[in-house]
Amino acid sequence: MSTRKAMSMRTRTNWLINAAVFIGGLLVALSGIYFLFVPSGGYQGGRNPWYGVTILFDRHTWDDLHTWGGIAMIAAIAIHFSIHWAWVKTMSRRTVKATLRRSAQLSKGAWFNVAVDSAVAVGFLLTAASGIYFLLLPSGGYEGGRNPIWDPGFLFSRTTWDLIHTWSGVGMIVAAVVHLWIHWRWVVNVTKRFFASPWRRSPLLRVGVANAPAAD
Repeated sequence: MSTRKAMSMRTRTNWLINAAVFIGGLLVALSGIYFLFVPSGGYQGGRNPWYGVTILFDRHTWDDLHTWGGIAMIAAIAIHFSIHWAWVKTMSRRTVKATLRRSAQLSKGAWFNVAVDSAVAVGFLLTAASGIYFLLLPSGGYEGGRNPIWDPGFLFSRTTWDLIHTWSGVGMIVAAVVHLWIHWRWVVNVTKRFFASPWRRSPLLRVGVANAPAAD
């Protein structure tokens, strides 16, 4: 009779954080694609024939999914980086040394992995920064009207921030898909173990189970 080995709490925590990143990223990606292909403005039957068209949800709901999915993803990635910060520093030092010395300290596969991870990180930073800009400075109104800070020109114009948010998001999605493809076997194996392995029970929980009345 084979026994199932319990998964370590660290591995479970990493899986849960990665799952939160994936769910938040999926919501952001789907809603971002919606906004990319169904832009606002115009009127029904006019220059924007997609105006007012409902795809699964109305535009307000898609906006909420994009906002809160992005917030959840930013929070999960911040936790992810804090946990793996030592690994990030180690890999960064190895990459810099390998680049400066032009040595073969890193394999081609490792270089490719570093390039993909860097693309994900840069895309995430640009997308997150521009997303926070739009969250703190919402659209609507006009300069000096109901929304006096509609376009304060912080570093860039609002149009430039919108372009940064859109295309850095597209780049991040592409790089994230490649990243997921590289680590797909690990994702499948750990996910199977996560749902198959028993949870580590606390002594209090074991006592409670032991003292529970037998089922009829």
